[in-house]
Order: sequence, then C-alpha cells, then structure tokens
Amino acid sequence: MSQGLKGKVALVAGATRGAGRGIAVQLGAAGATVYVTGRTTRSERSEMNRPETIEETAALVDDAGGRGIAVQVDHLVPEEVRALVTRIEIEQGGLHILVNDIWGATKMEWNKSVWESSLEYGLRTLRLAVDTHAITSHFAIPLLIKTPGGLVIEVTDGTDEYNAAHYRVSFFYDLAKASVNRMAFALAHELKPYSATAVSLTPGWLRSEFMLEAYGVTESTWRDATKISPHFAISESPAFVGRAVAALAQDPDVSRWNGKSLSSGQLAKIYNFTDLDGSQPDAWRYLTEVQDAGKPADVAGYR
Repeated sequence: MSQGLKGKVALVAGATRGAGRGIAVQLGAAGATVYVTGRTTRSERSEMNRPETIEETAALVDDAGGRGIAVQVDHLVPEEVRALVTRIEIEQGGLHILVNDIWGATKMEWNKSVWESSLEYGLRTLRLAVDTHAITSHFAIPLLIKTPGGLVIEVTDGTDEYNAAHYRVSFFYDLAKASVNRMAFALAHELKPYSATAVSLTPGWLRSEFMLEAYGVTESTWRDATKISPHFAISESPAFVGRAVAALAQDPDVSRWNGKSLSSGQLAKIYNFTDLDGSQPDAWRYLTEVQDAGKPADVAGYR
C-alpha cells in the first residue's frame, strides 16, 4: 500500500479488536502514526473479558509499516481522555485523523421492548456507545482543528438510510447506532469553518474476533459458517473497513463527504479497494435487497 499517510497522526479510539483494530492496521499500512486506545492490556482486561489487547494492535500497526502507540484509556473517564490528547500534542504536535470506534457493550438484550429490558444494561449501552464518542470528540477535536484538513470518522452499525427504515432489534441498540450517525452530521456543521471533515462509516457484517468465535471458525475458514448462516457469505474482514478509512484519509477532496453516512462496500467501488480476498462485499445493499427481502442467500453481484 502507498505510504500516503506518512507524517500523519491518527487516534483510533477503541482499537483493541474488531473494526478498530482493522482500521488502525490499515492506517499503519498507509504510513501513519497511530495511537490505539482501549481498556484491555496485557495485564488488565475490561468488562468484555476478551484476550485481545491494545499492545497487540500496536504491534500489528508496526508490522504493517506504520508506528503503533498503545495507550490504555477508558473513554468514559474525561480526565483519561484529556491526558491522552495532551500526550499526543506533546509527542506529535498535532492530530490529523480521529476515529471514534468505541463500543465495549457486553450485556445486550435482543427482541425486548424498552419496558421489558433491563434499564441498567440499556443505559450502560448508551454510555459506552454514545457518551464515549462525545467525550473523546470534546477533548480531541480542539487539537485536530489546529491543522487544516482534519478528518473525524464516527464508526457505527448501519447507514443512516438503513437505520432510519429498520428497527435494530433493541430500543437501546437502535438508539445507540442512530445516534452515532447523527453525531457525524452535527460535527460536520461544527467542523466546516475549520476546514475539517466529519463522516459516519459502517462496516457490513463484520468478521470480528467475537463473530468468528461464535461461529466456531477462523478468518481462513470463515466460509464454513455459511452452513449455519447462509447470509454470512456477504461478511467482510475488519481490514475492509480499515481500507475504507485509509482511503478517506488520503483523499484530498474528502470534504465532499462532510456530514455523510458512508459504508465500506460503497467506498470500495469509489476508491477501488478490496477486502483481503479481493472481493468488494456490499453488505447493506445485500441486506436490503436479499436478506431482508426474504430471498435465499446469493451474493452474486454483491461481492
């Protein structure tokens, strides 16, 4: 990959695993210095209690050709985020790319109405999915706008168009993911006078570590999972959304997307990048036209 981001500094907030890790690695492959944050380190696990660590992500960034810097941060704690941004300014002098990918929810209740759901679990989901993004933007954007051309990417699940038309199987999950799209819209208005851009970006059906584990497969054997869930054939690796972010970050005309809701599959066609297997899965078009329409799984024409 071109080292088009050499000399650029990125913060990927929530980069321990999944989309965040994929994004950090692809920014590294493009030459960026990437601060990768999360709660799980080699010596301490978050409430998710998973083995992936921010140190592993930083090492993968290094291996890809960038520079990875792991910093343990709980993005619900303002002072920790403030300290992180102060450190970036001292060490790098600026920030060019902010990716808000924080999630970390562990207790989700599906197919329950708001009155049947646990208020504790639901409000915790909103804290992890919404408050974390707002806190991080509050502290990081003042540094980002010191350099013209800054880019803020809000990572969510579902395009604005899809989420507006579909109930996302839980009051709290629906609200959380729609809120992130709206954050990008609001930030776009606030950033425009500073020659900076904000977008929301969604991967498709992501083959995260958790998802692969749930199906009992690995990244190399993921197609075996289609025997259990045929529509999993449209899934994508975390590298795909990572390449979407890297493409946006290297686009000198990225401001054309300001305030827009984007998807990895959509951007693949525009920027001509592929997933690791050489395909271009267009998950949200597939979900609408095939899965949600009740048709049998068939990815022909969609990847």
